[in-house]
Amino acid sequence: MSLRVFISPSKYVQGKNALENIGEYIKDMGSKTIVIADEMVWNIAGNKVVEQLKTANISSEKVIFNGEASNEEIKRISDIATKAQATVVIGVGGGKTLDTAKGVSDEVNGYTVIVPTAASTDAPTSALSVVYSDQGIFESYRFYKKNPDLVLVDTKIIAEAPPRLLASGIADALATWIEARSVIAYGGQTMAGGITTIAGEAIAEKSEQILFKYGHLAYESVKAKVVTPALEAIVEANTLLSGLGFESGGLAAAHAIHNGFTALEGEIHHLSHGEKVAFGTLVQLALEKHSLEEIERYIAFYISLDLPVTLEDIKLKDASREEIMKVAEAATSQGETIHNAFNVSPDEVADAIFAADQYAKAYKEKNVL
Repeated sequence: MSLRVFISPSKYVQGKNALENIGEYIKDMGSKTIVIADEMVWNIAGNKVVEQLKTANISSEKVIFNGEASNEEIKRISDIATKAQATVVIGVGGGKTLDTAKGVSDEVNGYTVIVPTAASTDAPTSALSVVYSDQGIFESYRFYKKNPDLVLVDTKIIAEAPPRLLASGIADALATWIEARSVIAYGGQTMAGGITTIAGEAIAEKSEQILFKYGHLAYESVKAKVVTPALEAIVEANTLLSGLGFESGGLAAAHAIHNGFTALEGEIHHLSHGEKVAFGTLVQLALEKHSLEEIERYIAFYISLDLPVTLEDIKLKDASREEIMKVAEAATSQGETIHNAFNVSPDEVADAIFAADQYAKAYKEKNVL
């Protein structure tokens, strides 16, 4: 019998101005830290982190993230952390920065502190990184022996991020239950290394319920740059519920399709992770047996949040069958998450990609002016 496995971060803290207390939360982890953020995020939150650490008598080495979560970038920053004798690695920013911070912490055997500046992915809580080449092509998942020690989410900072990023996080989170339920039905393995627990299943399903209930209100809250109960609910769904749900529930076709898209060149690379996952989710639904009403429920929700639902929306309007087959072949390569829930060929996946595109175009013709 397969083992049931559930994993999670040691502590999750979320709320308005939560960043002001970061020193209190990490003071027992060590007095030497390394803080990783890209150039833009330093002005948004990175400098605030350093200021709060200084107030708590914790030293910090500032490192500028170069933009790609690659093995080379992890190695570069690990060398800096080693020289600084840092015992705590703090990642501040978006998914790729946070994934890099987790890799650096693993390399130096340190504590991992994650500070997202947008609720744009479910990466913060997980014990893995998505590793790309320096050119942005998906290479592999990198797994770690533990989840982050602290995930600290300041919803004031989240509220001030572009609305597109929150919508992207909703799209990423919406894939959680769709993928988990398929993994459960198929009897596949989760990212945690076992089969889905009752807790993992419940959390994944709850994530979707919260997204449909509060997604629109949270999206409008971010447009106004204000923290509301709806935004707090969606930030938790995007980050904690989806994070636990995907890792201990399981990934399937939606994320494999996302990874497959990295095999193509062009404007698609300017889309966010969640935007590509949104279309990948529709492809998974097309691979499965669902009613028109159910599929259109997701299409309508995506459109209402300005998310892509057609090949044209993801900058692949004129993609040939040959190009889509490259995506399908990458999505079904050995070790991809699609195999957790499906036994399909690249040709079947390509058909589903074109089918999802047609379903969404048909819906738009009927409902969108």
